[in-house]
Amino acid sequence: MKKILIITDAWEPQVNGVVTTMTTVVKHLKKKSFNVEVLHPGHFHTFPLPNYPEISIAWNFWELKNKIKKIKPDYIHISVEGPLGITGRHFCLEHNIPYTSAIHTKFPEYVYERFGIGLDVTNGLLKWFHNSAAKTLVNTKSHQKELIDNGFTDLVLWSRGFDSDIFFPSKDGGKGKYLLYVGRVAIEKNIEEFLKLDTEMKKVVVGGGPKLNSYKKKYKDVDFLGYKQGKELADIYRDAACFVFPSKTDTFGIVLIEALACGTPIAGFNVTGPKDIVVNGVNGSLTDDNLLDAVNKALKCNREVVNETSMDYTWEKVTQQFINSLVPVK
Repeated sequence: MKKILIITDAWEPQVNGVVTTMTTVVKHLKKKSFNVEVLHPGHFHTFPLPNYPEISIAWNFWELKNKIKKIKPDYIHISVEGPLGITGRHFCLEHNIPYTSAIHTKFPEYVYERFGIGLDVTNGLLKWFHNSAAKTLVNTKSHQKELIDNGFTDLVLWSRGFDSDIFFPSKDGGKGKYLLYVGRVAIEKNIEEFLKLDTEMKKVVVGGGPKLNSYKKKYKDVDFLGYKQGKELADIYRDAACFVFPSKTDTFGIVLIEALACGTPIAGFNVTGPKDIVVNGVNGSLTDDNLLDAVNKALKCNREVVNETSMDYTWEKVTQQFINSLVPVK
């Protein structure tokens, strides 16, 4: 039985696309008879990330190297560019071990939005981290092209999926009562573009994050529901008139295909992620600068057709892409 080691700084109980992707892929890998070991912050002493307590950071990360030696993996995948990821990268280079990595988000843009650090600095660090990998997995063709143009190498596509047992359309077409946002409540998600929409339709937010409390106070007309999962989350998708995705820094957005699977059209900006998934007038609408206009156009989409556009996104395909990208340690 081949052993895959996944090194990640993002793991449960965090709730985000990276964690959803990795935990789901691990389950599917095990079904395919792979032995999977995951080294995540839960195996180390941690401290909460300042201003973002939901994220735990491993501080005794140097112990990772001994843990890798004990596991003796056949393949190594480094998922996130955190302390564990950097230590894992160093171990692999030190021992001349090929490994794969993944770019899940537009990290430079995130850092710029939160801390004002220039894109050139963080792009350079990201390139340093990933260009030493045998292969780096990226979410979409548009992001792949952006990265290649910026000097990234050995990039392979790695899509995303949804659970069809949970996310499916309502038999009556949904109640269509409100506009919905699902995701992290944080400045890098550009969520205020949604919150300040001038519309009579109710606005609903699902998720948590560092800006949750301040936005609750500022936008009293918005329903903030906190974290939701499983059937409860799917029901919220199904009853939404439109799913609004204001982010300009995501590389895919699993929430997009979850919404489509529930028959809910998408409104967003014409940027990486949405533009790889949304077909204007078919399953949603994208805009360069007028989000409300995109919402009004998305509301006209046929919900049955919207659901049909989600069918290519399966976790089985995602897992097979991951397997195909693996590079043997020896």
